[in-house]
Amino acid sequence: MKRVLLAAAAALLAAPALGSNETIIGRASVIDADTIEIHGQRIRLFGVDAPEGRQTCQDADGKTYRCGQKSSFALDNFIAQAQPVYCEPLDIDRYNRVVATCSNAEGKDIGAWLVRNGHAVDYTRYSTGTFINPWEFRALHR
Repeated sequence: MKRVLLAAAAALLAAPALGSNETIIGRASVIDADTIEIHGQRIRLFGVDAPEGRQTCQDADGKTYRCGQKSSFALDNFIAQAQPVYCEPLDIDRYNRVVATCSNAEGKDIGAWLVRNGHAVDYTRYSTGTFINPWEFRALHR
């Protein structure tokens, strides 16, 4: 019992206080494709939005698949290749999660990787990015 309490205390000390702007570093686990957890701290990836874990989508042939689960598995595989994960806190969201930009041990931005690989979209409401859907761009430039 004493070991369990000591381990729990160590984990709490390792986790940053909410509102802290210190880098969060550690072995990340995936909650869903835009939320990870490090040292018991939930972290929402800044500037991206991914399908919910239980969300389904349809492929080009109209076949339904679990796109949320697929995106989560892809993120899990990506971060497992280069742990630890480094997160720079930016804010706290309404669910009391740290909102942060995160990168893997190789310095690759996790949110950018998700978007580049089709597992999330740029959440322009919050990010500084801008994006015009390709079909809209073509229509504007005809």
